[in-house]
Amino acid sequence: MGTVNLLDIVRKSKSVISVINVTTDKVYRNNDASIAFKEDDQLSGFDPYSNSKSCSELVSESYINSFLSSKNIPLSTMRAGNVIGGGDYAENRIIPDCVRSSVKGESILIRNPKSVRPFQHVLEPLFAYLFVAYKQANDYSEASSYNIGPELSDCVETSVLVDYFCKYWDGATWHTQVQQNALHEAKFLMLDCTKIKRTFNWRPLLNVEDAVRLTVELSRALVNDHNYKQVLFKQIEDYAKTFEEEIAR
Repeated sequence: MGTVNLLDIVRKSKSVISVINVTTDKVYRNNDASIAFKEDDQLSGFDPYSNSKSCSELVSESYINSFLSSKNIPLSTMRAGNVIGGGDYAENRIIPDCVRSSVKGESILIRNPKSVRPFQHVLEPLFAYLFVAYKQANDYSEASSYNIGPELSDCVETSVLVDYFCKYWDGATWHTQVQQNALHEAKFLMLDCTKIKRTFNWRPLLNVEDAVRLTVELSRALVNDHNYKQVLFKQIEDYAKTFEEEIAR
């Protein structure tokens, strides 16, 4: 209903010129078939969270067809991969779990070390959202649905991600154990980002190791309360400069 309420406000507004609805990479029906999902694949997330995002996609399509297209208000839905970046303290997420365990001097517990995910630094999708919002505001035809994820070669097993974390967080170690009565979790999730690459000349600017390195850098600064704002702003400024030079030129 949040999407319905927001888009109802949009359709009545006289000032909105561009809309981005950020959903998730988990909107797709995932049968662990070891394929990278494309934007026109079937939407049907397995769990309530994922399926609610699939519903948000359908609501967006309905509002485009019923109201927004006639008002020439572009709306794109964007499906990002698993984002990391520091400053995330949510429970049961791999990087926050790594940080909490390492700060305590404990070995990191990995629930599903063989699960493959499209891990990416948070600045990648954030800049893509802003870029697409700008581009479609100037060309309505470019509004659509877009996947935002790393290169397929950077879609790695969780164990690889944590190995990188341990490389940059001195002393960090990890282990795994069989989980009893574990909730359903897809073993394989990858996104095909060909569409946004062809449409906007977009591409990932950070590989998975770079993403982890920057995440650890900011996480250490936050933990130590040592110049974390300077670290954060420099990461944003460096990324923005590269984005402007290589993509937005």
